[in-house]
Amino acid sequence: MHLHILGICGTFMGGLAVLAREAGHRVTGCDAGVYPPMSDQLRAQGIELIEGWGVEQLALKPDLFVVGNVVSRGNPLIEALLDAGAPYTSGPQWLAEHVLQGRHVLAVAGTHGKTTTTSMLAWILEATGKAPGFLVGGVPQNFGVSARLGAGPAFVIEADEYDTAFFDKRSKFVHYRPRTAVLNNLEHDHADIFPDLAAIETQFHHLLRTVPASGRVVVNAREEALTRVLGRGCWSEITRFGVRGDTPGFRARGEPHAFDVLKSGVKVGRVEWALLGEHNQLNALAAIAAAEHAGVAPAEATAALASFANVKRRLELRGEAAGVKVYDDFAHHPTAIRTTIDGLRRKVGPLGEGPRILAIFEPRSNTMKLGSMKAQLPWALEEADLAFCHSGGLGWDAAEALAPMGPRAVVSDSIDGLVERVVRATKPGDHLLCMSNGGFGGIHAKLLDALAHRR
Repeated sequence: MHLHILGICGTFMGGLAVLAREAGHRVTGCDAGVYPPMSDQLRAQGIELIEGWGVEQLALKPDLFVVGNVVSRGNPLIEALLDAGAPYTSGPQWLAEHVLQGRHVLAVAGTHGKTTTTSMLAWILEATGKAPGFLVGGVPQNFGVSARLGAGPAFVIEADEYDTAFFDKRSKFVHYRPRTAVLNNLEHDHADIFPDLAAIETQFHHLLRTVPASGRVVVNAREEALTRVLGRGCWSEITRFGVRGDTPGFRARGEPHAFDVLKSGVKVGRVEWALLGEHNQLNALAAIAAAEHAGVAPAEATAALASFANVKRRLELRGEAAGVKVYDDFAHHPTAIRTTIDGLRRKVGPLGEGPRILAIFEPRSNTMKLGSMKAQLPWALEEADLAFCHSGGLGWDAAEALAPMGPRAVVSDSIDGLVERVVRATKPGDHLLCMSNGGFGGIHAKLLDALAHRR
């Protein structure tokens, strides 16, 4: 079968393309921005890429157009294929019918931590001989690829609540029909399609409706929103993590980098690794509880996590120059920004006592561009010594939003201007934490180069 994928350079659609190619299909695709690293990965798989949405792509006459949610009505190629009556489907629908059918699907949902937890779970299953398939919205460093079919019955997938396609406004994850569903956490996000948290809770309850009675729902016990979701009905076994005291479920005892794992008060394993932050401790508990449902004992799972190498762009050290470390992180929601800074803060020492953290970020997601969460930014950044915001393209005043931080906050509408301001403020021993869900204009390399040549 020949598939032509619209929006192929997104993390989900790019991963789907890799799976389709591995399954023996001919795969081509197009996107508005065909650029590395995804373009390099896809071309290495023998996948032909086309820049833009030209209607001449109809002449390829694929057996099926697979449409990503980045493409909307009014797109010239979409209008042409609709007029022509060409066959099309969504990415999640194709995946459900051609990859997930008959597999033990383990789906990881939540506002934060999906990519990391999915990667942890895939690695636990891999390290214990389960040979899982997986599709992750990032590149797990243990695997070096974002997707593979796998030889075993298990398939681990990052389950996004964003909508499926221009013709299917349900969340992607309702297509996956998991046997094991992880609900990591839940906050208001994707303000461009969800008016409030209650609307997202409804989608999460739709996900619960697809889990069989013999399945397992792994849920964060600390999240009120998830408690409300469960309260609307659950027909499967519930296993909680992050519990406190004698409450049944999984909890951690110790620091995020070295902790015992307890199940209903009984120690079942220990994790010692290089990851930072309480959020990763909770991610680990979720992965351990989900892996147990796939036949991996918690003691085996905790042992496997000792060799987990994290995901690219998760507090990833990109380099060091002039005694200054530069990190890259995918954080873009205020809670994720705060959590990421907290993780680094725990490593370098308390605010005002240890080395300085300079938080450099751009509000790039649709939600942040709308400004619906701008009031949370001072809270998100309070553990940073200084904050630098790229304000280019925003429809709201970043300087005004950050005014409660006083002189600790700096705003620039250009990447080069931001780099200049950061370098001017930097001292040896500082940690520069760059946060964006995009490429951030190559700011990491620009900072390292400017620091190396600073006089």
